[in-house]
Amino acid sequence: MGEPLPVSVVALDPVLEAGTESTLAVCPDLSVAAPGEQPRVVVMTVDRFARTELDMLRATRDTAARPAVVLVASELAPGEALHALAAGARALLRRREADPPRLARAVLAAARGDCTLPPDLLERLLEQSAAPGRDASGTPAGWAAAGLSDRERSVLRMVADGHETSEIAQCLAYSQRTVTTVVHDITQRFRLRNRAHAVAYALRAGLL
Repeated sequence: MGEPLPVSVVALDPVLEAGTESTLAVCPDLSVAAPGEQPRVVVMTVDRFARTELDMLRATRDTAARPAVVLVASELAPGEALHALAAGARALLRRREADPPRLARAVLAAARGDCTLPPDLLERLLEQSAAPGRDASGTPAGWAAAGLSDRERSVLRMVADGHETSEIAQCLAYSQRTVTTVVHDITQRFRLRNRAHAVAYALRAGLL
């Protein structure tokens, strides 16, 4: 058996952080990284996954070591799972499922570059990605779960195709101000830097 894999824990709640470290401590293939030690994997433990947690995930991924991230949350809706994956999470677990064996498997898989999700959540994501149908409001199902409207999807598709604001406005019969507002709303909602980041985010999440 080789050296245990160094893992760090990040959490907004110190109780959650301590509990996750205790779980990792009983996994012989893993060790909690010492101060100053570069972790290969970070376990991020949260109650819910909202904007603050999304920013924390991105900040964790943006460090020099670029560690893989395993996200453990109390609950994860399909749209939240898409945002987490697009931001760089390698594995998603619900807290009630994160016992030592499952957490260890997810961490080791993340270190290898593999992505793991709860089977039922993966099935729901695949259904939404493949579903051609629309919800009660007429919005494509997968986009609704990701928090994007049909109008936002149309604009983002044209941005991805390289069209300028004036071309998008003319094609979709919107004013240029409306197109600019739609792109701005998308970038602000998901904490994206610019148009290119918005397109990359949507592509990584499987939304385009």
